[in-house]
Amino acid sequence: MRAQASSEAQGSLDSPAMMASLPPELEQAMALIRRGSEEILVESELQNKLLRAHASKTPLRVKLGLDPTAPDLHLGHTVVLTKLRQLQDLGHQVIFLVGDFTALIGDPTGRNATRPPLSAEEIAVNAQTYFQQASLVLDPNKTEVRKNSEWCEALGAQGMIRLAAQATVARMLERDDFTKRYKAGVSISVHEFLYPLLQGYDSVALKADLELGGTDQKFNLLMGRELQKDAGQPPQCVLTMPLLEGLDGVEKMSKSKGNYIGIAEPAAEMFGKLMSISDDLMWRYFLLLSSRSMAQIEALKAEALAGRNPRDIKVDLAMELVERFHSRAASEQALAEFEARFKKGECPTDLPLIELGHAPLSVSQALKQAGLVSSGSEAVRSIEQGGVRLNGERVSDRLLELSAGQYILQVGKRRFARIDLKEPLS
Repeated sequence: MRAQASSEAQGSLDSPAMMASLPPELEQAMALIRRGSEEILVESELQNKLLRAHASKTPLRVKLGLDPTAPDLHLGHTVVLTKLRQLQDLGHQVIFLVGDFTALIGDPTGRNATRPPLSAEEIAVNAQTYFQQASLVLDPNKTEVRKNSEWCEALGAQGMIRLAAQATVARMLERDDFTKRYKAGVSISVHEFLYPLLQGYDSVALKADLELGGTDQKFNLLMGRELQKDAGQPPQCVLTMPLLEGLDGVEKMSKSKGNYIGIAEPAAEMFGKLMSISDDLMWRYFLLLSSRSMAQIEALKAEALAGRNPRDIKVDLAMELVERFHSRAASEQALAEFEARFKKGECPTDLPLIELGHAPLSVSQALKQAGLVSSGSEAVRSIEQGGVRLNGERVSDRLLELSAGQYILQVGKRRFARIDLKEPLS
């Protein structure tokens, strides 16, 4: 299905006659929609949808589905929520879909093993906080909240069989993670094939015009287009957003990797984590998370090139995001506490714990993965210059390997990280 949809999209995008001519206000809207996005399928269709919506004064129905697989959201989740808020501010109808039914299956996306399904009780507990946290980004008064159990439970056995008949096993195996598991001889449970079908069926039930998701959701999002065509509906457009890198600047933000910034974390902890990201990663966070315009971000980049300390610009980012998820007063207090520690060069007592996986791990790699340096060469250089401390003791051996346990790493006077290494894998 991906190959089919991609060729369809490419054909449309390569044909200038297919692209709608937009009035200035819709051109501005498209520029905002494109900002930070990875891919829009199919952009010419989306432009036509925008024209029709503008002419009829009927907002587009924009869908985002999230399975309540954990009780809390992190900044990685808010990348797509931020894009959703932008569409909301453009006047479109946002649908926040809680996947309480699909969570019973478990999304297999990106996994090399079957995901253990959650119980109905776990899903209910997690779902309680999802929209409350999402409302820190979205306008709750302009958001339609739905649960896909509304229509998925009503399908019954016959409906599920009819839905399963709309896709072949060969098409399902076009999905990268299924293909890799199949070739590696790793089991794929039959119920996992139902997940993209049910996500696509959500779009049919909601009559979605546009669905958002991460790049890892592309197959599932395109399934919605196919099922809508089969149902006689205009196919939805698909907008994918990139996956945000975590504190290490390498892996995608994830609780399991310990490189995340939770939006429900205390203000001081969130502020400190944001200040720990690298200067290069800071600009990506501005692009994907900040409400500043692109012109404002480019102006900040120009200031950095002209000699402004990137740390001060990072403070602007941290202040904005802490204020969004807490309050202006909380962001100012977090800044005051951070500045007090920064000036004294003291190790903070409330450092968040960063889980770096299993021991052994070289101190150089630990510095990089904890986000204290931007590269392995910088780690080595910092050690050779005597600027690295481990639990307060200067490190002189760049080949030093850390065993399982918790450590305080320090680079220079003001960069700290508390890390945890698990016992080696047997």
